[in-house]
Formats: sequence, C-alpha cells, structure tokens
Amino acid sequence: MAGVREASRHVNKKSNKRPDNENSNVNLNFQQWNGCASARLGLTFPSSIMFLTNSDEGENQSFGLEQGEERSEDEARSAHTSDDESYEVDDRESDIGRLKEKPELAHYLQNDSSILALTVGDQFIYAGTQDGEIVVWSLASFELVLRIQAHTRAVLCLFLSADGQLLFSSAGDAIVNAWCPVNLKRLYHVYSTYDVGDVFSVAYSKQFGTVYLGAQNTSIQWCSLQDSINRPRPNLDNHPDRRNHRFFDSVQHGGTSTPRPQPAQTAFTDGEVLEIDKAHMKHYAHFGYVYCMLMVRGVTRLVESDEDVLVSGGGDGTIKLWKLFQDQNRGIEEIACLGEDDAESVLSMAVDGSFLYSSKLEGVIELWDLDTKQKLRVIRAHRGDVMTLQMGWGYLWSAGATGFARKYSTVQYGKYQSSTSFSQKYHCVNRWKAHEGRILASAVINYNGQQLYITGGNDNSVSIWNITGCTSETYGKSEVLPDNQMVKSLQDFVSFKTISSRPDHAEDCRRGATFLRTLFKKHGAYTEMLNTDNRQNPVVYAKFRGNPETSKQRKNILFYGHYDVVPADNKQGKWIVDPFQMKGINGYLYGRGVSDNKGPIMAALYGVMDLMHEQELESDITFLIEGEEESGSRGFKDAVRRHKDLIGEIDYIILANSYWLDDEVPCLTYGLRGMLHATVKVDSNHPDVHSGVDGSFMMDEPLFDLTAILAKLKGLHNRIQIPGFYDAILPVTPVEDARYNDITDVLIKRNPELGPPDTLKASLMARWREPNLTIHRYKVSGPDGSLVSSQASAAISLRLVPNQEVEDVITSLTKFLETSFSTLDTHNHLSITIDNQADAWLGDPDNEIFQTLEDAIMDVWGPIGETRRSSVPGPKPKQAPKNSATPPTMSPSVKPTPTTSKTLTNGSDHTSLAATPLDPSLPESALDLSSPSDGSNGQKRRGRKPLYIREGGSIPSIRFLEKEFNAPAAHLPCGQASDSAHLDNERLRVSNLYKSREIFRRLFKDLPRK
Repeated sequence: MAGVREASRHVNKKSNKRPDNENSNVNLNFQQWNGCASARLGLTFPSSIMFLTNSDEGENQSFGLEQGEERSEDEARSAHTSDDESYEVDDRESDIGRLKEKPELAHYLQNDSSILALTVGDQFIYAGTQDGEIVVWSLASFELVLRIQAHTRAVLCLFLSADGQLLFSSAGDAIVNAWCPVNLKRLYHVYSTYDVGDVFSVAYSKQFGTVYLGAQNTSIQWCSLQDSINRPRPNLDNHPDRRNHRFFDSVQHGGTSTPRPQPAQTAFTDGEVLEIDKAHMKHYAHFGYVYCMLMVRGVTRLVESDEDVLVSGGGDGTIKLWKLFQDQNRGIEEIACLGEDDAESVLSMAVDGSFLYSSKLEGVIELWDLDTKQKLRVIRAHRGDVMTLQMGWGYLWSAGATGFARKYSTVQYGKYQSSTSFSQKYHCVNRWKAHEGRILASAVINYNGQQLYITGGNDNSVSIWNITGCTSETYGKSEVLPDNQMVKSLQDFVSFKTISSRPDHAEDCRRGATFLRTLFKKHGAYTEMLNTDNRQNPVVYAKFRGNPETSKQRKNILFYGHYDVVPADNKQGKWIVDPFQMKGINGYLYGRGVSDNKGPIMAALYGVMDLMHEQELESDITFLIEGEEESGSRGFKDAVRRHKDLIGEIDYIILANSYWLDDEVPCLTYGLRGMLHATVKVDSNHPDVHSGVDGSFMMDEPLFDLTAILAKLKGLHNRIQIPGFYDAILPVTPVEDARYNDITDVLIKRNPELGPPDTLKASLMARWREPNLTIHRYKVSGPDGSLVSSQASAAISLRLVPNQEVEDVITSLTKFLETSFSTLDTHNHLSITIDNQADAWLGDPDNEIFQTLEDAIMDVWGPIGETRRSSVPGPKPKQAPKNSATPPTMSPSVKPTPTTSKTLTNGSDHTSLAATPLDPSLPESALDLSSPSDGSNGQKRRGRKPLYIREGGSIPSIRFLEKEFNAPAAHLPCGQASDSAHLDNERLRVSNLYKSREIFRRLFKDLPRK
C-alpha cells in the first residue's frame, strides 16, 4: 500500500489524500490541544473573484504560524498569501470572545492503526482504519462496541446513507461493501472487473438505489442494488482477490516470475456479491484519482431540486457535477465542471446550500457557487494540505496535515442567517492542535443536546470535541438534563485534591466541600456545612424537598458518600493522565476519585435533578457527604449526632461506594466486614544499643518479644487462636448458600479458568463471611544497622463479620496478647492502642430498598452478561525489569490458591465489550448493537437479576447510620472490578456513570411508593 501511495503523489503532484502511518507511534499529550492561538487566514485572488485587501479594510493584518511551523524568507516577503494570516474583524468584541472559546475534548479514543475514514450515525461513530477494519464506538458512552475485519487493505472511505440504513465502505482492495449499520452484517459485496486500484470514495443514492465509487484509475463506476436477483451471476474468477495483478504478477524476461504470498481469499458466505457491469463505468471521469464524492440535492438549477446530484472531486483539481439516471446504461452525465485541470488535487468537499467548499493542497480552501458555477473565494487556511472539511451549525470546520483543526465563520444563509451575524468575510474564530499526527477524517453530529465535531488521524486516535455553546445554534429547553453536564461537574469535582490523610491538602479539601455545597445549592437543595471536631474536614449536608402535594406522606431517603480521596502520587509516571485532571479515554473517565466516590455522588445528584426537572420527586432526598472516610471517618459520628434535628427522620439509607465482582454483571452489596485497627508496642527500659557491644541472652529485645506474641495470634491454615473468636459467627443459611452458587455459576460461565466451583465458592466465603487478621507493618526505633531497638511496634487489623461485636473482640484480643506476653518472663512493657474500629454490616436483600434497586438494575442494564465477549485492553502497565535472582522454592502446601479481585477481572487490565474482530460463531442477537428487545413487540428485554454479594472491605459509617436513624441501608456498587480504586489510573466507565444516574432516578422515584 505504501508503494501505491507514493506512486499517487507522482501522478497527481503530491495529491496523496491518505498518508501512510508514519506518525502512528505518538505519545498522548492532552495539554497541546488546549491552547487556541489567534486566528490566521490567507487569500489568493483570481481576477474574477470578489476579495478583500488591507486597503479595503483599512486595517493592518497580523501573521503567525501554527506551533512547530517555520516560514521561509520568500514566504515572509509574500505574507499576503502565506499561511495563518488573520483578518481584523469588524465586530471586535464578538469575535475576540469567539477566539477564546476553546473546544472541550469530550473524549479520546485510541486504536491500533491510523484512522483514515469517519462517519457518524444516530448512535455510533464508525471509523475505517489502515488495517482494513471498521471500528464502532457508542456515541452515548464512547465505548468500543464492535470491530470487524471489513477489507484486506486500508479502508479509505465510509459513507452512511441519508436514511441511516446502509453503511458503505471502500478500500485499497478495490472492493465496496455495504453493511447493516446496526450489527455490521455485510449485505452487499461490490467489485469491478477492471483493475480500478484503490477505491478512494463512495456515495449512495437511495432515490436511484445505486452505489457510486470513485477510483484510482480515474473512473467513476456505479452498481444498482435493486433487482439484483435478476442480473447475471457474477464470475468470481474476475474478483480482485482471484485475478492476476498486472504489476505484482507480471512475468520477467525469460518467462519466469517471483512467487508472492497469496492473500486470504474473500469469503462470499455473507452478503450478496455484485459484479459491476463493464458498461457501467465513466472512464476518465477526472484526469486524476477520484478522491471524494458527495450526494446532494437542490444545489443547482441544472437538476430538479428533488433529484439526487453526484459531486466528485479529483486529483486533476476539478470538481464535477453529475446528473443521475434510473437507466443503468446511462448512469451518470456530466452537467458542470468547476475549476481548472491544474493537478492541484481536491481532497475533500462540504456543501452549504448552493455553496460548495473544496479543500486542496498546501492549505487552500476554495468556495464555489454551484448555481452560477463561479469561484467566489480562495482561502489559504492551513500550512499543510487540508485533508477534511465539514459544514456544521453555520460554520466551516477544516483540519489538515499539520494536526490542527480550525473553525471558520461563513457567509451564513438559511436557518443560520441573521441580520446581526451575517458577514461577507470568513474569519478563523478557533484554531487548536487536535492530533499529534495528520488529521485525515472528520464528522459532525448533534447528539443528546451536544454539538460534536469528531476528528481522526494517523496518530491512531479519534478525538470527540464538544463544541456546544461555541456556535450560533441554540437548543430549546430539553426534557432531560444532558449527560455531558454531569460529566463536566464530575470533571470539576475531581480537580480538587481532597486528600484527607495529608494535612497539606486541608485547604483543597475545604475548597472541594465548598464546590460540592455550591453545586447542591445551585440545583435547588437546602445546604449546610456540618463542622467536625479538631478542625477535620466538614460534612456537606444537602436536602432536596419533594413535591409539596406529597408533603404529608413523603419519605426521606438518605444518600451517604464521601468527597475525600486517597493520594495519587505520579512520581513514577504510571498514570496516563494527570490524576486530578479527569480525561475521557476509550469509554472510561480517568482521575483520582472518579470511581471512589465522586462519580457515584454525581450520579445520585443528577438522578435527583432529573426527577426535579420532570416534577416527579415525591420524596425528600438528604445527602450527607463526609470528608474523612479515607481516614476512618474522623468526626463524622459526632457531627451527625449534633445535627440530628437538622437531618430529621430517615426512612432509607443508600450508599454507592464499591464495585462489581467482574466487569460485566451488575451487583448489589448486602454485607460488609467490620474492622479493628490496632497498634501493638513493646518498650524496654534501655536505649537503643549495639547488638555486638551490648547484646546478650540476658537482654530482652522488644522486637523479638513483639514477634513472639504476634506469632501466637494465628495457627495452622491461618486460624486465629483467640479463644471463642469464631463462636459468634452466623451459620450459612440455605438462601445465602444459593446466592453463592449463583455467583460462582455466573463467574465460571464467563471465565472457566477461575477453577472448580467449590474452590471459587470457598474463596468468596473466606473473603466475605469469615474474619481475618493481618500484620501490616513493623516499626522499630533507631537508625538502620546492627542495633537492638529499644522500641518495636506493629500495625495489625482484624476484619470482623456480622454478629462479632467490636468491643468484645477488643477485650479478647487485649487479654490474649497480655496473657501471651506474660509467659515471656521479660523486662519489657506491652501496650495496645486501638486506632480505628467499625461494625460489620449485614443488610436484608428481601426488603423494599433492595427489591426496588433490583428492578431498576434489571430495567436499566437490560440482558447483560448473557454471552461471552472478548475484552478491551486497558492501559498497558510499564514492564518491570527482569529479576535475575534465583526463583523462590515452591511451597509444599496443597491448599487451593485463593481467588482475588485481580483474578476475577483477568488481571484487571480489561474492560467490557468487543475489541477484537467479531467472533462469527456468536448468535446474531449478540451482534446487534442497538437496544436489546424481546423480538416480539420491540420492547426492551429485562436483564437477569443482579448478583447479591458481600464484601471483605469496611465502611465505618454504614452500620452507624442504620443504628442512629433506625433505618435500613442498601449498597449499590456503581463501578467495575477493574476500576483501580486507590490505585494508579483509577477510572469509571462512562456507561456505568450514566446508568447509575438512571438507577438512582428510578430508586428515588419508586421507593417511596413501596
């Protein structure tokens, strides 16, 4: 393919539209797109074209270059035709404001190869790649939902029919395929018997039921998709995969040839194979490659306004308009030719009514009036070739080989025309670095109240730019609050470094609390800051009142969360983004606290706001968001007790501070272990001494005594030796046992490598419903060296289960350690300090709050987890250097290896849904990208019940709130197992955030009605 590309440059004077992947290995840098410099524009003026000059305007023009560009002396002397000139605008205040409008990078999508083509539909972004794949992402969540091997060579063009029913792709393999946009099932496979070379462009007319393709051999060919059954059967020996190639299969002198590897022959088992009739070709449609085509209506008086017109741009520098005919033997007829045969290739086109914009080499954009066939303007827009153009919302969007994208005001007409904004000039009102390589494709779409400009480049990425508010078009009042508003609030929330464990971030915590309180207040809540003792972080209190007509019978639901986070040091560069500058990548939001617990807080808040917007909030919703959860909830209990009258009576408690078992199946958490953190310390009467000078058997060493008593805490198979420690543990009930069986069945069905069901079940039980004791670290006095330390301490913790009372465990632990210490006959002293404690929690999965959540999850998530699908790799961790040390000796133990959260997520570096080519063995229902239905009446199918799980971790406040308000609690995990909470690259899947919002909306609406 590289050879073909290079040859095209010589034929068309550097007119290569599709560069090879020379800049694909580029590191992601989110900072460079953020700077938007002054607009720069340059013009060249043929004598017949209306133009503006400095003297006409009476203004001095300024010149500048895009980042990293240089200007020669000749270019400097001819600045009036150089790149990046900027107009001085008439309405200075208005345009200066526009220049400051920086597009928001809504999301960044990574791929393995260059993005050469883009199109967008109502639900999905479709990308054609250098590797011959079509990749599909969801517009709703930016999640990768499908990837297929569409062609054997690079996909050069994608075209979505106007009605959204057919997706066409053309490629370097001389093939055009038509796909169902919903499941990417191939419907038609079209080829020519001629050696057409690369098919650079494709267009489709629904009116005539015909697909048109522009090729490297300068021809335009067409093929009707109608009455295909009645046409002659294609001769598959003429297929491009099966015939000899004139160059590669040519015979050298003497009649010999060099064998070359045979490409995999195209399978014809799916889709209808159509062979283009030899007569259905317009030879030499251009005297150059046919790079781009458009299907338009009402652009010229030469054709009826309700008829489709084909517009083509070629490597010869001309643009041609073609009248289309139902008679396939007539096919197309040239009705207009714009421009001169100057070999300045037309690389892209965009239509705005009867105006047509065409991009060319060396940064030139031409404006044509299709009615009069006159060239109105020539705009020197970029330093490099302008590879792609789009018209959207009254603006022209251009992007090119330098990686910069630009937004131009235009001569507005139609629905964008107004007496205040109409202008006869073209201003660059925005310019930004969009990619680290060449921008090769773009698309625009209105989606869910957002205006999106989408770009793809040879840096193997797609960028989605949210330009809402940067254009002249406005939307009426929406029935729902857009999701992007929630994401923006979360992005602002994450930017506060609310690290409760570090005193130097105390002010950041206060600012984060103030931001959250302000956000609650902005959206209609009554708010207060509940101060804590010892100047610890305050609790944010907010109450949303239900509809006045329900005041007598409405319930009060309490949502508990925390705004503090754990530290996110990035000294080793393991984070792929700034931890406190949230970024969207490959369907995930990355940033510290995005999953634990700022994202769920935003989901709950916006769920309430949705109900208020719909005037359906029938209950009072109280938020208690503390700032010390990651530090043991210091001061939270006292603050709640002091302000209990303000908080009022509570009927239900909900929190969302944990994760699913894997990355696919939603869960509900009904149990948490309690915890007890303690410091065990042994002191001696002597100072630190040298072990050689003063050490002897007569000296009692604190570290040895400490080790001796801690060693007695556990026995064989890690059984805790404290007398009566296990007596209070509740037995497993048949209902609970059935829940564990359900969990193991689902997990093993999805991942058989998890092992025998009994082993997995036992491992989960050990983590969730069995207590454990851990020694976390030792600490000794004195510097490193051969010392006998005068003091030694150890931090230990016990994880407790429901029915184990913390105070009883403290008493028995203290007694056991003191008794063990007394048997040592030592001169040292023992002290035990309780650092933190929390009760275990066990909810009732059969109560109304859990049942309401179950119904909401089944409705919102639908039939998830029913089929096995491949996974999307997450960020690849940096490889640790290989250790040349002798491998450790294998343990003789035959105990089964316990299952961990890493095991359940296949190493935690995966997300859900397909990233690899689609598995053809999957049932057709699994390939459908649209919302699942039951197949009978189009209604959305409900999913399976969520998994009811318990967790080994602890949340100190949940059992306290239950006791304090005498109200039941439920726990909704929002994130996936691979969210990496507390770790590097913490993240939350966009779809999890959106669906959690909807689940909270349904919970707050339906629970009071129970």
